[in-house]
Amino acid sequence: MRVISGVHKGRRIQAPKNLPVRPTTDRSKEGLFNILQHRLDFKSIQVLDLFAGTGSISYEFSSRGTKHVSAIDQNRSCVQFIKKVSIDLEMKIIAIQEECFRFLEQNSISYDLIFADPPYNFEIDDYKKIILLSKKSLSKKGIVIIEHFKQIKLSEIQGFSFDRVYGNNVFSFFNYTKKQAYKPDSV
Repeated sequence: MRVISGVHKGRRIQAPKNLPVRPTTDRSKEGLFNILQHRLDFKSIQVLDLFAGTGSISYEFSSRGTKHVSAIDQNRSCVQFIKKVSIDLEMKIIAIQEECFRFLEQNSISYDLIFADPPYNFEIDDYKKIILLSKKSLSKKGIVIIEHFKQIKLSEIQGFSFDRVYGNNVFSFFNYTKKQAYKPDSV
């Protein structure tokens, strides 16, 4: 995987092969950050990366100057890898080993952006639970982004704003303010 932009632009990060993850592809990640770069001031937001895996999304936000990133994963090896990379690259990432639903239930920090990349075998009720629990951890203008397999449709869930498809990956955006501030530009 590589960091696409920011202070670590172009840096390749080699994750151990034994991690039980499916990292976000560089193409998908580039598409996601193209959407976000004109809508967010990365330097002023706090990000929560759920099901962080290799930390690819966390590294991208941190490289772009995000104030704070919390990376949550229940796999010990994933969390240790994220901690090592964030120390080596002097990134502002806090990696926490915790089951993501439990973390959301107990969390008291307010995040401006919550990104979740759960396993592709999740059922629709699992996605709904992520979205429901995430709402209490969002700032007033916060957004939730769920990465999922293109066969899953999340557009009927309250707060759905829009989605973008990149190959087999889809990013669904959820917004809970009255003004849908994160509507995409015409494509």
